[in-house]
Amino acid sequence: MSTANTVTTAGTASGTTPARRPGWLRQHRSWALIAAAVVAATALAVAQGSGTKYDAPLDPGNAGPSGARALAQVLADQGIDVQIVRDAAAFTDTTVDSRTTVLVTSTQDLGTSTARQVVARSTGADLVLAEPGFGIPELFGSEDGTGYSRTRTVEAGCPDPLLRGLRAETREGTLFPATDGACFADGPGALLTAPRPGVRFLGAADVLSNEQITRADNAAIALRLLGQRSRLVWYVPDPADLTGDDGVSLGSLLPGWVRPGLVIGTVSVLALMVWRGRRLGPLASEPLPVTVAAIETTLSRGRLYRKADDRGYAADALRRSARAEIGAHLMLPRRSADDVDLLVRMLAAHTPTEPGRIRALLGPGGPVPQSDRDLIALANDLAELSREVRRP
Repeated sequence: MSTANTVTTAGTASGTTPARRPGWLRQHRSWALIAAAVVAATALAVAQGSGTKYDAPLDPGNAGPSGARALAQVLADQGIDVQIVRDAAAFTDTTVDSRTTVLVTSTQDLGTSTARQVVARSTGADLVLAEPGFGIPELFGSEDGTGYSRTRTVEAGCPDPLLRGLRAETREGTLFPATDGACFADGPGALLTAPRPGVRFLGAADVLSNEQITRADNAAIALRLLGQRSRLVWYVPDPADLTGDDGVSLGSLLPGWVRPGLVIGTVSVLALMVWRGRRLGPLASEPLPVTVAAIETTLSRGRLYRKADDRGYAADALRRSARAEIGAHLMLPRRSADDVDLLVRMLAAHTPTEPGRIRALLGPGGPVPQSDRDLIALANDLAELSREVRRP
């Protein structure tokens, strides 16, 4: 028996193949797929985000509604050599000559120092500034924008054959003081001005944008302004080029005549303070050379009341004095001397005077004397009330 069992067991072990345990990958296949998907999505996102994105308004690399990629491509298709520079160093290395048009967008990032460099290097070229910000127009002897224009269609209305008969449709824009070569006038200013030959301020900068370029004659305006020469240097200033003196401050926003006015006003106020201070002098206290009797002080104060014709104040002074005197005679605390109700109750119990009469005489809101005779009568009545209190 034991031999058969042994053979059978041995045969079973040698005649069959034991089952293999599944590997780790097969057991965690779902998690492996999820991890692979996450890695692939991350790699795709990194690959797509590795390229530089330009989202500034009127940027030639911005394909959004506010960008200007469409205009840059159309100019390039027309045979214009469009060169894009994005910082001051690149602009310095760029050739600018009589065959070049220079367009400056994102002028809010154009500092004064960089603007002077642009002006100096653009001599002989056509220079177009899209909505130049505060302080930039002063470099050309012009004023800053005088107002804003809202959505509307504006006729060129100027003798310039380049723009004659065209209509610009703008969503918003900056109006500049009209000059002889101004176009697209809107109220007190114009959306396109020429402060000097070869320089233009484009207040309706949104006509260059992808969203507005196809409206009205905006495309024709943009092509005629920027496509007259064989090269276009499209300068997008970099905020990193700004220096400490280029920042917009309260002083840079004020007109030029304000600073001298502030200096003159400050000096005038200081001079007035010194003059008045020396005239009045410091306060000093000193003892009176003589002793003034109390009756003289009382009479002098009474004359002042009479001169001021302020019988109400004099009556209040008489009533306060009478309340203090009566309260002291009745041995009341000082704080209770102004308690009219308490005084009325106690005086009504000690004098034959009626409570209403007592309240009218001593109350702070009593009748105001209309004449000197009434004031004297009040003083006499208060004196009589005090005498009644003192009677045994």
